[in-house]
Amino acid sequence: MKSGLIRQSLVFAVLASASTFVSAQGYSGPSTPHYSGPSSVAGMTVKQLLETGADDQYVTLRGKLVRHTGGEHYVLADASGEIEVEISSKYFPQNVTISPEMTLELNGKYDKKILGKSKLEVKKMIVVMH
Repeated sequence: MKSGLIRQSLVFAVLASASTFVSAQGYSGPSTPHYSGPSSVAGMTVKQLLETGADDQYVTLRGKLVRHTGGEHYVLADASGEIEVEISSKYFPQNVTISPEMTLELNGKYDKKILGKSKLEVKKMIVVMH
């Protein structure tokens, strides 16, 4: 009986320390939680972003990936113009092949350049229409 109580205490101590370790590591859920409410991230056109966007501004663009220019670099086009976007493979939807006919919503940080091409560093991609 005494060894059973010691064993239970030992198991409890191990589990308690493991849960403390896990909670100290921080959030471990999905990187893009499903949220459908309002957002403070500005939705705009490519033309608006290129003309009025500020460096490091978070924005949402809707359009189509019309070209792959190498590596993680693509060109997003909407009715107002085109912009280079940088998309890590981890942001592409799993088991979906993106085609130039698909409308996408891209959320990310605008990297405004004084010299050279400005681009959007994509942090989230949603397929809006196939």
